[in-house]
Amino acid sequence: VQLVESGGGLVQPGGSLRLSCATSGFTFSSYAMSWYRQAPGKERELVAYISRSGGTSNYADSVKGRFTISRDNAKNTVTLQMNSLKPEDTAVYYCHAPRFNSWGQGTQVTVSS
Repeated sequence: VQLVESGGGLVQPGGSLRLSCATSGFTFSSYAMSWYRQAPGKERELVAYISRSGGTSNYADSVKGRFTISRDNAKNTVTLQMNSLKPEDTAVYYCHAPRFNSWGQGTQVTVSS
């Protein structure tokens, strides 16, 4: 199982970023996926979850209404669209395959003016 995140970077408060996770090594369409994040000095936390079909998604209260998780089962990718970013969204963001407890290497998101 391989998960490779991309799309992080530095953005001003109120801006947007789109994270992508390219997957391989398993039948992507058969499994739910999630995004986590870890800020300095804090525990890793679940940000968003999406079912295998994409029909169900859940979000942390802190990102509801601002972040959207989606997936493309034809391209084996899962995406996190982040809008109205706040400084407290600064963290390393990780793609996660719950069934295999597999993690990507993470991508840094920094929200700062």
